Amino acid sequence: MKIVHTEASLGWGGQEIRIFEESRGMMARGHELLLLCPPEARIHQEAQRCGIPVQPLPIGKKRLAGVLAMHRWLNEHPVDLINTHSSTDSWLVALACSLRANAPAVVRTRHISAAVSSNPATRWLYTRGCQHVVTTGEALRRELIDGNGFPAAHITSVPTGIDPQRFAPGDRQAACVRLGLDPACLHVGIVATLRSWKGHLYLLEAFARLELPMCRLLIVGEGPMRPNIEARIAELGLADRVSLVGQQDQPEHWMQAIDVFCLPSYANEGVPQAILQAMLSGLPIISTPVGAITEAITHGETGLIVPARDADALYQALQDLLGAPERRQLLGTRARQEAAARFSLASMLDRMESIFQSAVAGRTGV
Repeated sequence: MKIVHTEASLGWGGQEIRIFEESRGMMARGHELLLLCPPEARIHQEAQRCGIPVQPLPIGKKRLAGVLAMHRWLNEHPVDLINTHSSTDSWLVALACSLRANAPAVVRTRHISAAVSSNPATRWLYTRGCQHVVTTGEALRRELIDGNGFPAAHITSVPTGIDPQRFAPGDRQAACVRLGLDPACLHVGIVATLRSWKGHLYLLEAFARLELPMCRLLIVGEGPMRPNIEARIAELGLADRVSLVGQQDQPEHWMQAIDVFCLPSYANEGVPQAILQAMLSGLPIISTPVGAITEAITHGETGLIVPARDADALYQALQDLLGAPERRQLLGTRARQEAAARFSLASMLDRMESIFQSAVAGRTGV
């Protein structure tokens, strides 16, 4: 198939990384892939760096110019399927395709758990404006069915798949030495774009209460919340206990140095890639019942689930795990087994390939 991904977002996070991993996987299976995005988007730069075919297109805003640009592009480049990812590019693609007699099939991937409007225009976008909708968790799928009344057969949950060879348990001491960390310290870690809803500020509040002198917090990622996080670190007097290490191209190395992984999100989650990466790395995890997180983490079995926006509960969970190495080991072992069985990269590619093929067949009648 000739598959096009569209992405209007200018930022960088799990959504964009999934596009990359899916594109690489489909290219390896013999499909022809292309990414369309605004020229100023970070994903445009990253695609060029990583060898993923990319073409700039002014689709960053919901404007008539974007619809016309998409329509002109489709006139010049026949493709089998377009997979849209953000609200803006989903609208532009749907409207551009509605102007064509022989439009490609459209699959809309919904990555986050924010509420979807129930107005008639949005209903058209999610039903007649595409051949199928993919969500990154079953909870997101159920919300579209139960909350919006969209037809169940039209929506499939396909959580992001992770490479179990890339993310795997490793030599913790060697990982610490490689990264310039003290192997004698316990390391709490969060790997996430620095956005408000990822819960970094709640994690800082909880971590500040820990009376463990040989414990450090590693914050891996970059994003718009960095100034707020830096300010809160200073206010709490944590400068010597917290490391903001920025965006890392090889997060698997940091996962191997972490003792407890924490992602206290309070909104906008499917099944976060970072949680699956941590599970495959054999880490005990503390997270929240937001979006589809509990589809990956079972409280007491593969991690601990605490209420969102609750620094007290987060502190208690950290205290419990940091003081119990055997429990950390047990939770981490179970987490890897669960993730390897249910969230592999191959499984995601199999399911997305099948959805794409069905969407194309339904559009062309073949």
